Amino acid sequence: MRCPGDRDLFASLGDRARVPRGGVEGIRLRDTENAPGRRHLRLPASPTVDESRSSRPLGAGAYACRNGFAARCERRRGRSGSRPVRVWIDMANSPHPLLFAPVARRLVEQGAEVLITVRNHAQTLELTRQRWPEAEILGAPGRDGRLGKLGSLARRVAECRTWARRRRPHVALSHNSYAQIVAARLVGVPVVTGMDYEHQPMNHLAFRGASRILVPEAVPAGVIRRQGATGAKTIRYPGLKEELYLADFEPDPGVLDVVGVSRQAGEAVVVVRSAPVGSAYHPDENPRFVDGLRYLAAQQHVRCVVLARHESQRQEIEGLDLPNCVIPKRAVDGRSLLCAADLFIGAGGTMCREAALLGVPTLSMFAGRPAAVDGWLERQGRMARFERPDQLDRVRPRANRAADLARLRSAAEPIQRVFIEATAAAGALDG
Repeated sequence: MRCPGDRDLFASLGDRARVPRGGVEGIRLRDTENAPGRRHLRLPASPTVDESRSSRPLGAGAYACRNGFAARCERRRGRSGSRPVRVWIDMANSPHPLLFAPVARRLVEQGAEVLITVRNHAQTLELTRQRWPEAEILGAPGRDGRLGKLGSLARRVAECRTWARRRRPHVALSHNSYAQIVAARLVGVPVVTGMDYEHQPMNHLAFRGASRILVPEAVPAGVIRRQGATGAKTIRYPGLKEELYLADFEPDPGVLDVVGVSRQAGEAVVVVRSAPVGSAYHPDENPRFVDGLRYLAAQQHVRCVVLARHESQRQEIEGLDLPNCVIPKRAVDGRSLLCAADLFIGAGGTMCREAALLGVPTLSMFAGRPAAVDGWLERQGRMARFERPDQLDRVRPRANRAADLARLRSAAEPIQRVFIEATAAAGALDG
């Protein structure tokens, strides 16, 4: 395991590929040595770090550059002055506002100017505007079907490119925001992306367009290398990305009242998250989802909170007319809700990992190819596969619902450092 503070944190990027100006369909890697007359991004082959002055601890759960983020980037560029480094963070999916909130806060504390854009998808816009009311919306809600999604992606790429030309960021940061990555490369902005699911088909696009790729140590190197995540530009961090932000809050003791659930003595609260239907990495709705809901609703001591990803899912669940089930119509504080839960059932993904890390008994009904990070949690006994309804026979109130936030804050430190340092390095390569 390599420490994020090692001298090779900013390893050689080598020759970088360029992206033609012709559009999304023209994206492919080419040798930049023999491509005159085309706009492309060339990055230094050997960026270095002065370990003695690179960073120091600054409070619980954070690291900071000694003379500030912007000053460090200016030194790397060989420029003088204190012009703020503009970091463009794009929120493309519902977990991203939570993930990037502590990162954005630390960047601002270090002197960077953080620019937030958001995709209007699921609860992403609502969660983003709760934290950054000034966030700019780029792209309309996605359409159904593969062609519709490709069309939506192409239109969002165009909007992101126009925005980037106007705002002129120095570095783009996201968790595999495909539109941002393509748009940033088209206008010559270095890209930092994180990812933790090795079977996402769009990794081939995102990884080849990125300057830095941040992945958990549990993700197999061979799989992502074939997708374009070469060792020269891939940085690994310990644990899971969810640990970066899970401790960045105080649980709301009134969250059950907010969603309309009154828990009496001896009753158990089960939180259920619907499947990511329509995504590129997940098949159609899993029939075990409805079977599990019916099984839970038949138990008098169970109170069920169902979190639907889309309005169509919410309407379908309401149509089941299940007793003891609540389906919130607005985004809720998911972390506080998980802390109050006695069991979580999800279709894999971020919320399953959040629940497992918070110590909530977790069942995953993910129907796609299993993620290495989920397997890591299963081997630790924190998560199990949901395969049949009778697994729900033993739902009981938890004896201790207190999350170990101190442990999570400690685990967040090296992960946050990787995100900050990688962004600083990429920002220094701009221009």
